[in-house]
This record gives sequence, C-alpha cells and structure tokens, in this order.
Amino acid sequence: MGCHPGCDAHRGAVVLFARSALALFLIAMLPLAGAEAPKGYERLTRAQVLQAVERAHAAGGPADFYSKDLSGLDLSGVDFKGANLTAAVLNGSNLSRANLSRCNLTVAFAEGANLTGADLSHAVLFSTQLKGSNLRNANLSHARLIGDFTAANLGGANFRDADGAADMRNQSMGLMRANFISASLVRADLGGANFAKADFSFSDLSGANLTGTNLYASNLSAVNFSGANLTNANLGESKMIDTDFAGANLTGADFTGAEMRGVKGLSGARLDGVRGLQQPR
Repeated sequence: MGCHPGCDAHRGAVVLFARSALALFLIAMLPLAGAEAPKGYERLTRAQVLQAVERAHAAGGPADFYSKDLSGLDLSGVDFKGANLTAAVLNGSNLSRANLSRCNLTVAFAEGANLTGADLSHAVLFSTQLKGSNLRNANLSHARLIGDFTAANLGGANFRDADGAADMRNQSMGLMRANFISASLVRADLGGANFAKADFSFSDLSGANLTGTNLYASNLSAVNFSGANLTNANLGESKMIDTDFAGANLTGADFTGAEMRGVKGLSGARLDGVRGLQQPR
C-alpha cells in the first residue's frame, strides 16, 4: 500500500533524511574545528551556562546547548544530565566531576578538556573530538563511543558495557570507529564492552580489565597489554604487530584469524583455553 505525504511513514522518512543531512554537515566541519571554536558559534559565559541549566531543571527538562561555544570555561561539577550538547564546543573546558550522563555530545568538540572523574554514562559520543583530553577515572559505562580519543588520558576510566563498535551504516563516509591511538588506558575497565573494529594502536592498556571485551577486527598494533586481564576477550581478525602481552591473562581468549607479527610476552602470559592462537611470525 502506498504512502501519502502526510502519513507517519512519510514524516518519519523526512525526519531521518534531515537528521542524516545534519550529521553529514557537522561531520564535514570537524577538520576545521582545531583547538578553537568554528566561527559563528554563540559564546556563553559560565554564568549563562549555569543559568540555562538551572532554568532547564526548573522546567523539568534538559538544557539545550546545541552549537554553543563553552570552550575554556570552568564547568567543574555542573549537572548537565541529559543535556543536548550536539556540536557544542568544550575545547579546554574544565568539566571535572561534571554530570554528563545521558547527554548528546554528537560531533561536539572537547579537545584538551578536563573530564577527570566526569560521569558520561549512557552518553552519546558520535564523532566527538576528545584529542588530548583528560578523562582519568571518568565513567563511560553504557556510552555510545565513535569518537577521537587520540593521546587522551583514560587511566582508570570505566567503559563497562560501552558500545564503541564501528558504525557499519555509514560506510559511504569511510569507516567511522572509536579511535584510541596513543591513548593511556592504564588500569581502565573495558569489561563487556564492544570495540569491534576500533583503533587502539600504540595505546597503553597495561593492567586494564578486558574480560569479555569484543575487540574483533580491531587494530591492536604496538598496544601494551602487559598485566591486563583479557579473559574470554574476542581478538579474532584483529591486527597485532609488536603487541606486548607480558604477564597478561588470556584465558579463553579468541585469536581466530588474527594477524600477528612481532608479538611479545606470550611465553609469560596465561593461555588456558585460548582459541585460534597461531605461532606469531
């Protein structure tokens, strides 16, 4: 049966198209962002941000900071829960201990931001720029992560049950995936998280918990897994060149189809029940 212009299916298609067009536009702006806000963004003061949050809470709804420039502000401890921070600029801002749970941070810019101890649980970080940011001990459990965490400090961060798998629906724009190149995830908790096709190359995951973590087809080259717990982790089809597993627990881990060259530390790792592990070249 056909659909007339006013039917629900038609309206849904129009909304989906509009959202897709907005995402494409915002993503196209990312290379221009750098460490400064793109021109034309409305600049807010700390007082204005706090006022907007207070008004939103009083009205029983989340605050809206779409395309607002909040860069360089001291917003430590602010309760942004559920706020719309789509395309917002937070470069260099202090968001330590801030409540950003369930916030929408799609294509937001937070390079060099201080998010130490911040709550980002259930938040959406789709194409979010967090290069060089400090998320030490931050809570990213159950978050959707397709962001750039290059050289970020994620030591002790909580990624329990986070979804950082590549977005296979946007292949026309190139593979969109979580990027942790040269990031520090020392003693971070990634247990049960999905990071299929993510890029962790040159990152430090020493002492991290990766129990049951899905790392299928991920780039794990030059990663430091020394002392990490990878019990029942899925490393199938992943790329591991010069990866270090010294003292790691690989009990029940799946290496089926993995590319392994110059891998170190396997002789001292726990390999009980490991699957698909071939002698590395």
